[in-house]
Amino acid sequence: MAKIYFIGAGPGDPELITIKGQRLIGEADVVIYAGSLVNPEILKYARKDAAIYNSAMMNLDEVLQVELETLKKGQVVARVHTGDPAIYGAIQEQMDGLRKAGIKDEVMEVIPGVSSFLATAAALKQEYTLPNVSQTIIVTRMEGRTPMPAKEKLYMLAQHQATMCIFLSVQGIDVVMSQLKEGGYPGDTPVAIVVRATWPDQRIIRGTIDTIAEIIHKEGVVRQAMIVVSHVLNSDYELSKLYDSQFTTMFRDGTDKK
Repeated sequence: MAKIYFIGAGPGDPELITIKGQRLIGEADVVIYAGSLVNPEILKYARKDAAIYNSAMMNLDEVLQVELETLKKGQVVARVHTGDPAIYGAIQEQMDGLRKAGIKDEVMEVIPGVSSFLATAAALKQEYTLPNVSQTIIVTRMEGRTPMPAKEKLYMLAQHQATMCIFLSVQGIDVVMSQLKEGGYPGDTPVAIVVRATWPDQRIIRGTIDTIAEIIHKEGVVRQAMIVVSHVLNSDYELSKLYDSQFTTMFRDGTDKK
């Protein structure tokens, strides 16, 4: 039966794809993967006779053509994106293009994956939401060839001083840090940058808003890096109420037995 699966392949480590995503790649007649970011090791899950396409070499029309031709044959497509396809995955335009071509929604299914901003937290061994420090995570990017909506400029988002996970922006690190300071972050706010999270050559680089740009230039990092800006990276915090011995939940009496 014709089916297309938009699969999040995870941040890099081929074992961080979901069990379902791995299985569906193995069942697909055609695999289209984002070769600029997806670890090619993911392709080991594909059938030996599956047709493999690297979408890094294709435009949207070419991708849609392969998807439509495969579906018209009654076959299965695994469209494999890095991380989670819902974040900067460019899947909406594909699904809308398929709909315009007459493909029904029941033929399409999205399989979530582990986003790189979550893999970055794991690499840092860091929780993004610490009591009395930050309870909000802003996932964003700097403005580039893709413009930002007027109310989503970095300096405006920075006014919240929440935990910020900034994608696709390390190449403009000077501008990013300048805009964060303009928005109100102090210059000594901690910054952590994880390069190629979960890949064998993963690197962690730390600094502050005032120092990180110079460090990144010296390191020569220009792509595949997540920028995390937050006081959670270097701050005292209150313990969670969830496990507080005085805190009552539906599962536990909050009376301290000591």
